[in-house]
Amino acid sequence: MSHIPPLDPMVAARKGFRESEERLKRFWKEASVRAEEAGGWVVLLDGRAPKTPAHNRFLLPTEAGARMVADEWAAQGEFLDPGTMPATRIAATAIDRVAVTREPVAEEIAAYVGSDLLCYLAEHPTPLVEEQARSWTPWREWAERELGVVVQPTSGIIHVEQPPESIARVRELALELDDFRLTALAMGVPLLGSAILGLAVQRGAITGEEAFDLSRIDEAFQERQWGVDAEAAERTEARRAEAVLIDRWFRALG
Repeated sequence: MSHIPPLDPMVAARKGFRESEERLKRFWKEASVRAEEAGGWVVLLDGRAPKTPAHNRFLLPTEAGARMVADEWAAQGEFLDPGTMPATRIAATAIDRVAVTREPVAEEIAAYVGSDLLCYLAEHPTPLVEEQARSWTPWREWAERELGVVVQPTSGIIHVEQPPESIARVRELALELDDFRLTALAMGVPLLGSAILGLAVQRGAITGEEAFDLSRIDEAFQERQWGVDAEAAERTEARRAEAVLIDRWFRALG
């Protein structure tokens, strides 16, 4: 997505923090959080507030969210490693970027409805088709029942037009979220290939790990048939960790 950088740690290190190029050395002993009188919780390093890349404070809406960020700072070694700080990057992105690009971000999320993974079932082999139907149909039904989002499934790669009302509804749901939740949703939807699964994780209807497994039924089926190499397994686990982190983020925000 153009407005939200991916959670890949190497990309995060290049794009999310300019300090990574300068090998920022750890200058703090303790990371903590503090409630603000005006509302929210601020992250502190030795009692002072660190800055986002745009020089804003890390001010989050909940204590648990702020502690996720503070814990990443506390876990750093001699040098700052942005690749190990995904919650910090979500917070910085929400504060610096999404706060001023909410409409385009919501539109990008809604656009996924037009090609949602859950609508494109395989044509063959039969066991894969049956597994996709068994696993994905309940979530299309959930979207209609709980979100008012109706989508039509198809077989194969032939594009099927989805109702404009459903796309508009997902955009509306995205804009109802605060900047921190909207940022995580914008990261989760492309990771899962599904606006429906992204919203299900955001609403606590499914865990991030469960949603990730649903998103890669085809890949898992192929792995069972042909095996998997070490590099592919490593990439899968990195993506799974992203899904779990996004789920934790949503839960920390309450």
